[in-house]
Amino acid sequence: MQIIDNTADLRQLCQRLAKHSFITVDLEFIREKTYFPLLCLIQIASEEETAIIDPLAEGMELAPFFELMQAPQTVKVFHSCRQDVEIIYELSGIIPAPLFDTQVAAMVCGFGESISYERLVKAVLDIELDKTDRLSNWQLRPLDEHQLQYAAGDVTHLLKIYRYLTGEMEQKGRTHWIDEEMAVLGRETTYLIPPEEAWLKIRHRSHNAKVLSALKALAAWRETRARNKNVPRQSIIKDDFLIMIATACPKSKEELLQIRGMRKDMASGRLADEILDALAQMEVDPKIVQKLRNENINAVPALYELLKMLLKIVSQREGVVARLIASDTDLQKLAAGKDKDTPVLAGWRRSVFGNKALKLRNGELTVRYNPDKKDIDFVGL
Repeated sequence: MQIIDNTADLRQLCQRLAKHSFITVDLEFIREKTYFPLLCLIQIASEEETAIIDPLAEGMELAPFFELMQAPQTVKVFHSCRQDVEIIYELSGIIPAPLFDTQVAAMVCGFGESISYERLVKAVLDIELDKTDRLSNWQLRPLDEHQLQYAAGDVTHLLKIYRYLTGEMEQKGRTHWIDEEMAVLGRETTYLIPPEEAWLKIRHRSHNAKVLSALKALAAWRETRARNKNVPRQSIIKDDFLIMIATACPKSKEELLQIRGMRKDMASGRLADEILDALAQMEVDPKIVQKLRNENINAVPALYELLKMLLKIVSQREGVVARLIASDTDLQKLAAGKDKDTPVLAGWRRSVFGNKALKLRNGELTVRYNPDKKDIDFVGL
């Protein structure tokens, strides 16, 4: 294991790594007190060498690393890569490609949904990882030898896991099964949240056009402020309190102060001015309620339950996580007869599950228990 703390050594390392067909990558970061995560450590490995890159080292330029992330002949292997890729995209504007996520591949190979790295290492390599440094403050320097060894383990074991998972998928003819998931992880839109869409991530029960329009305006304001100040959005105003303000929709500081739980200093300061300004500029969208109602799929309950049962049977037989085959929304759409643009009716998902689901919906498939086989039979295929 080598420690890379200057740009010259980083450039030489990346030139060597770019010659390999695949490399493994992991990032350590902290984001508890900021909107944007602070990158503290980069672990990277090939089958010939392992390196720990210190992005906090004085004078360190990460351009060679970002260039490596775009090397077309080298697969970048991560485990549960979404946050790591988001950081790389935020810092450089690029998304690693080609990309491979071992957590997604593990779902195809029957290791369960969203399996952790520790559990996957144990399952595949029968190695029990030491978790004592998992919650280390990676921003502090110097890092001790134990921390460095722990960090290196996040990419060294991943080399063998990648070989194992790709071998399993190739043997079962499932190499292309993760293409759709990798495509999503490779899109810029996966990591960009427009401020005007931030309200969609807030749980609420309102179906009032004015309240929803106010919530949309306030969430967009909070998202923009959090980005500009580089602070967590919840540290500005928590979701439940944002909903209360949207419901009251105050027009003055006096009305703002009347909201339950509102602090006097908040209601009289600059934050209050920004809140009132956001509400004053909002336009009530009469169609916003209809947009939410359009999300209601109106699935036939009995058919939906049967499709859930069918999916469970198929996923167990195929040794694939059910969610990878079909989402709950997919099942609801099928149960409502809304087949357009449903992923489960295309590609490998259709051959594994979609065709059976259509036959079940049309009354052409019967699912029954066979007492002799002690298994489920499909009648009508």
